Amino acid sequence: QVQVVESGGGLAQAGGSLRLSCAASGRTFGSYAMGWFRQAPEKEREFVAAISWNGGSTYYADSVKGRFTISREHAKNTVSLQMNSLKPDDTAIYYCGATVVGGTDLTIRNNYNYWGQGTQVTVSS
Repeated sequence: QVQVVESGGGLAQAGGSLRLSCAASGRTFGSYAMGWFRQAPEKEREFVAAISWNGGSTYYADSVKGRFTISREHAKNTVSLQMNSLKPDDTAIYYCGATVVGGTDLTIRNNYNYWGQGTQVTVSS
C-alpha cells in the first residue's frame, strides 16, 4: 500500500508563490510516477502537472505552463510543485497522486492508483 500526503497549501496573493510537497511511502518511491491534480468548487478534478518515475519527463497543463514547476527528490521520497505568478483561478484543492503502472498517460486522473487527502490553495486578487 502506498501512502501519499500533501503539504504546503495556504493563502497567497495574486502574483505570489507557494510550494506544495507530496511525500509518498509504502513502496520504492523511485518505481512510480507522480502527478498533481486540482479541484475547484463545483468543477471536475483537473490535471496540473506530472513527473515520470525517474524525473526525466515532466508534463504540464497549458494553464500552468511557465508558472508551475514539478520536481522530485528521491533521497527524500518527495515530489514538489513550485507555483509562481499565482492567479485567483489557481484556487482549488490540490491532490497528489501516484501510479505504479509504467507507460501510462499521466494526464489522466483514472491512471493513478493512490491519492492524498488534498491541500487547499487560495489565491486572493
